Amino acid sequence: MCSHYQTLKDAELLLRRFGAQKPAAIGKYDMWPRYQGVFVRRPPEYDVGDEAVPPREAAVGRWGLISPSTRPDDLAGAEKLSTFNARDDRVANAFTFRNAWRRAQHCVIPADAIFEPDWRSGKAVATRFTRADGAPMGIAGLWDRYRDQSGQWQDSYTMLTINADEDPLFRDYHQAGKEKRMVVILPEGAYSDWLAAPAEQSRDFLRPFPSDMLVATPMN
Repeated sequence: MCSHYQTLKDAELLLRRFGAQKPAAIGKYDMWPRYQGVFVRRPPEYDVGDEAVPPREAAVGRWGLISPSTRPDDLAGAEKLSTFNARDDRVANAFTFRNAWRRAQHCVIPADAIFEPDWRSGKAVATRFTRADGAPMGIAGLWDRYRDQSGQWQDSYTMLTINADEDPLFRDYHQAGKEKRMVVILPEGAYSDWLAAPAEQSRDFLRPFPSDMLVATPMN
């Protein structure tokens, strides 16, 4: 799973690489669970037929999805859950994620880098993963809305993960004896298709990114 990533320092990359204008607030660069971060989606009102609505927008929300079925008086408990990643084999039935999955509320999460622990030395060594060509990553995710304590709607999002036990790169990370997982990094040409895909096609996009197109750099 990914519990730390870096978003874009250059907000103009949102427009050039992800086709979305910079939002009013872009959040933190170093992202940890429960922080406010940027994600790209089709605007919720896109399908109403208004030509003024762009095909993509950059939104800011909580990294760690909260179900819209969560009652305001249950928020304290929901906010403690580790919902920043959603497993592909559980997402369709999990209370937190099933609404976003059923409604195909797809998003792309821009990232300069993601971090995973390397345990091969016997201790966790934080490792920074980037694209070999220097381009930003577009991570496949889901977004949803929940009501806060005041009754206002708030956005939240999660990253989708798949098994990485046989992946040439990610199989070496996380603790020995535990299942290896990796986030779904989308090819750039798949962004539009992912954002527009219906629910029944969602799994078609949950594939590993080519390991030779990534670079892993130990941080200590």
